[in-house]
Amino acid sequence: MPAPDLPLADDLSGLYVAHNTWLQGWLRRRIGDTFAAADLAQDTFLSLLDGKTAAAQIREPRPFLATVANRLLAHRHRRQLLETAYLQALACLPEELVPSPETRLIAVQSLQEIDRVLDGLPGKVREAFLLAHLAELSYAQIATRLGVSASSVKQYLARAHRECLFALAF
Repeated sequence: MPAPDLPLADDLSGLYVAHNTWLQGWLRRRIGDTFAAADLAQDTFLSLLDGKTAAAQIREPRPFLATVANRLLAHRHRRQLLETAYLQALACLPEELVPSPETRLIAVQSLQEIDRVLDGLPGKVREAFLLAHLAELSYAQIATRLGVSASSVKQYLARAHRECLFALAF
């Protein structure tokens, strides 16, 4: 049985004080890890610092915080899958070709940043990028799959590449 929402303060600190313990417990029940739950709860409140959503505008804090935390949890899971796939691919390499730990860290961080950027792109742009780079399809094949013109595919890929390069440059 869900607990009733506590009165909401007009600032983020009030929101934090009123709901952080609840959010950590909610996350802990979902993922079974106290420390990861605390990190995700903290990240949930940090994501509100971007200024797009003022704490005073949130009418139902617990459902709102749960939605933000769920998104962060999904991103965390996707990052873990990406890192696992990369490490499995490295395990198949001969020892002399295995990159140094520093190079592996840079590669994992770059892959995570590309994943974050792709997640923010429109669906067709993201799909065109993945089809071009993972399935190695031609513009014509991608256009057929997406039901668009080859010139649209070219524009989609240019946008995706531009966004990825910009993100990796900083």
